[in-house]
Amino acid sequence: MCDACLRSALCLWRLDRKRHVETWDSGFGAEQGGGRWNSKGRAAVYGALDPSTAILEVAAHKGFKALDNIAHVLLCVRILAPSLAHEVAAQSLPNPNWLVPGSPGQGQQSYGDRLLDEHPFIIVPSTVSRHSRNIVMNPAAAEGLYEVVIQEPFALDTRLNPPQARGLWP
Repeated sequence: MCDACLRSALCLWRLDRKRHVETWDSGFGAEQGGGRWNSKGRAAVYGALDPSTAILEVAAHKGFKALDNIAHVLLCVRILAPSLAHEVAAQSLPNPNWLVPGSPGQGQQSYGDRLLDEHPFIIVPSTVSRHSRNIVMNPAAAEGLYEVVIQEPFALDTRLNPPQARGLWP
């Protein structure tokens, strides 16, 4: 972990396609399609509290092949006001199925929208790894409350995208 993050206690880690890195904090992608914790039309920026979870979250959506073949950038964003981040415990959720992989429902998105109305950052359990946490940022409310401390090219460990085995089995 970076030195700045160790000192700050709270960082948002994110993996973006290189062509989108300049607008990483716009929330445009989540606004266009909606996400697990925001409805369509609502800007939100998704990240993780550690780089491994950020990588797994992107791999769950795009696959390791895309991470191996398309240029990505790893970002570490230090939250300057960690006390403004609201943590949501799994047991406090109205529906435990919200943490099951798959498409989110309207109830979950509305719940997230309400939290993002009240807080610039919300910390939620990861669906990819129940022992990890994601952080969702309301880009309008969080303006001036964060700084990028790492922005580096991402290189996937090639063992995660091995060549196809040739043989009799598909």
